[in-house]
Amino acid sequence: MPKSNLNERYQKILKATVKHYIATAEPVGSKTLVEGYNFRVSSATIRNVLGQLEKEGFLYQPHTSSGRVPSDSGYRIYVDELMSPDETISKQVEQNLLHQLKRESWHFDTLLQRATQILANISGYIAIITLPQTASNKLKHLQLVQVSSKQMMLIIVTDGYQTQSVLMDIPATILDDETEVLAELNILSNFLNHQLKGYSVSELVNLDWSRIDQEFLQYKNFIKNLVQEISQRLQVEQTPSIIMHGVSEVLRHPEFSHLQQVQMLLHLLEQQQDQLIPLICEYSESETLSKKVNVRIGSENPLKSMRICTLVSAVYRQGEYPVGSVGIIGPTRMLYENTISLVETTADYLTEALSDFITA
Repeated sequence: MPKSNLNERYQKILKATVKHYIATAEPVGSKTLVEGYNFRVSSATIRNVLGQLEKEGFLYQPHTSSGRVPSDSGYRIYVDELMSPDETISKQVEQNLLHQLKRESWHFDTLLQRATQILANISGYIAIITLPQTASNKLKHLQLVQVSSKQMMLIIVTDGYQTQSVLMDIPATILDDETEVLAELNILSNFLNHQLKGYSVSELVNLDWSRIDQEFLQYKNFIKNLVQEISQRLQVEQTPSIIMHGVSEVLRHPEFSHLQQVQMLLHLLEQQQDQLIPLICEYSESETLSKKVNVRIGSENPLKSMRICTLVSAVYRQGEYPVGSVGIIGPTRMLYENTISLVETTADYLTEALSDFITA
């Protein structure tokens, strides 16, 4: 974004106006700024600056007799030039995540659920986290678990720590000796993990089973069917799944008092997630290794239903590569210092947590 080229006085008055409006939701006048922000200039001087900031499109007056409120452009200058993310909030959310989420005791998708709840509770806005998507979607682990006398559960874990499961019949060759079913399923699980771990979908489809170990030859057809099932389960979805919390909380903000606007936003969140997800997951090649948080303010959002909102998002990674996103949706009158810190800290935490899971 280009610089605003505002001088120091204009910057200070714009910053104070934005901060006061965010805190109170009330239009800001020159008297309020003189009394509350210790400006060593007259009310008339501040009034003149506010008028100039309005002419430049950074503020506007909801009514001719009222004070000014920030425009989307005013918020943009504030975010890009006038504020710094709150490091205190970063430390608080990091401690919350560390204390409330025990990485070793959760599946990764469960950890994401809890992280989304924590993010929504702390921010007071809508928190969204996408489940990790990997380009390769490789097999990390599988397990065959007996669930009844004739059926078993195939459990598949990918390198992105997504879990899939499917109910299958136990092969007749194993059922010949019921006392050995558990032992045989464990042996098959170990064999398949040894043979298949680290393979992607395309590699699994093209495996050559003609030279299968002699002791597993009797399971050849079963193993081929099993691999086919695994391949299907590892297919990468075009649209990543999302976890969302905080919708009821954010609707308490005065910006969401217009029924039609609220209905449009709720319809997007509930029925049109395929349109929302690309905004949350958007990142450029230059951002792949950066910690940059993406902030879309009001009219910067391409979706009409999002133009009363700000979307703050950041990616979390597997190694160097983005695999998922953390996002917060709130009103444009948002606590930007806090929200940007929350999103960035959570994304960093999930990057570390995903690395721990994968190396475990």
